[in-house]
Amino acid sequence: KCQQYRRRRSSWTNLESRCSKRHTRLRELSYCAVFNISRKQKQVIMANEDPTLERHFKGHKDAVTALEFCPTGKKLVSSSLDHTVMIWNLQQQIRAYRFIGHTDAVNDVCFSPSGNIMASASRDRSVRLWIPNIRGDSTEFRAHNAAVRSVHFSPDGQQLVTGSDDKTIKIWTVHRHKFVCSIPTHTNWVRCVRFSPDGRMLVSCADDKSVKLHDIHTASTIHTFPELKGSSNHVAFHPSGTCIAAANANNSVKIYDIRTRKLLQHYDAHLGPVHRLSFHPSGHILETCSADGTLKLLDLLEGRAIYTLHGHQGAVTCCGFAHDGEYFASGGRDQQVMVWKTNFKPVELCAGLEVTEEADHEEPLEVTVAVSPDNSEDEERITTVRGGKAPEAFQNTDNKSNKPFNGNGEEDIATSLQHVKGSLQHIITQLDTLTQTVVILEQRLSLAENKITELVNNQHSSI
Repeated sequence: KCQQYRRRRSSWTNLESRCSKRHTRLRELSYCAVFNISRKQKQVIMANEDPTLERHFKGHKDAVTALEFCPTGKKLVSSSLDHTVMIWNLQQQIRAYRFIGHTDAVNDVCFSPSGNIMASASRDRSVRLWIPNIRGDSTEFRAHNAAVRSVHFSPDGQQLVTGSDDKTIKIWTVHRHKFVCSIPTHTNWVRCVRFSPDGRMLVSCADDKSVKLHDIHTASTIHTFPELKGSSNHVAFHPSGTCIAAANANNSVKIYDIRTRKLLQHYDAHLGPVHRLSFHPSGHILETCSADGTLKLLDLLEGRAIYTLHGHQGAVTCCGFAHDGEYFASGGRDQQVMVWKTNFKPVELCAGLEVTEEADHEEPLEVTVAVSPDNSEDEERITTVRGGKAPEAFQNTDNKSNKPFNGNGEEDIATSLQHVKGSLQHIITQLDTLTQTVVILEQRLSLAENKITELVNNQHSSI
């Protein structure tokens, strides 16, 4: 009987193992099918090292609400409840810049695809477009009848979409801020709205417990994904454009396939409401932040959290990957912005590679950092820039041929100094020339005087 029991137990264990491997294989095949890649072409993000904290900045005087990396360099912009927008640079020798223009809390901020313009949405019901230079050139327009919670540029940089507490979604042209259309589809405050990678669709979420897909050309709603247990705080498109992710107030993260219009993945990774999320450019890693004070990195292939990051004191309110995926950033209610290095290495997955059964049960690695005040941005190294009127500043909208912004204004200062130096050098050269001219004139006058003296003496001698 003991031998029979052992044989049965062994057979059940083998069957369970085969079922687990088959389940893993089906999950991989499903992942490949969703993102339009083959198993041989599929890239898995492997970590050489754990993510590390590179820099942390402290300059805001209230909670950080949003952040985004500049597409053209290692700089990022952040917004805050303190009514300001700030630009940070990863190079320690370059100071930060604080832009003042809004009269109430700034809820969202983003860069245009070329990095020449940034847009901010505020509780003062306005949207402000900035040319991020040391002069603070900006223009403001009243976009909604209530607080504006979300703003985002189209992939070509020619349009802007906004979402507001007036329950509407509006599309504008960046040039002259011309109103294009409105999509009044939600029945409560619109929390977030984003363009698709191809610029043909929008995804939005609101306090009416729904996530909706919209067609831009017809200004109509394509599909509604209901959230029965709680509203969504943030939504984002997968880089491939085939899926959307939603950060929910009920502590969960959901990923939907927009082609089949079905739930693809569900994560209960956090212990508090999830505020924001961001896809790695490869599309295999999802970053989330929550009111529980943690950041999570989710492996979408394995369907589990691989890292839990601790660093902020209190809720983490925003996060985002850099456009090259080398860095990611987070902001929180502790008024700090932290920049992390991913240390991710893309590895090609061969056809025979299997995901082990134990990988399904691994707990996410905990990474805790102690923030030292010595590495934060000092208040005296922050330059305050007040937004000024720029009537002609946006005549040429987000044109790729325009000179890209470096994110801090240092290049403008250096250029001005070069101009001043060149002007001074030119003045010195002109003064030298004038001095030599005066000397030559004096010599000629002396010769003329000598000749006149000789003539006078000759006349006197002849007389």
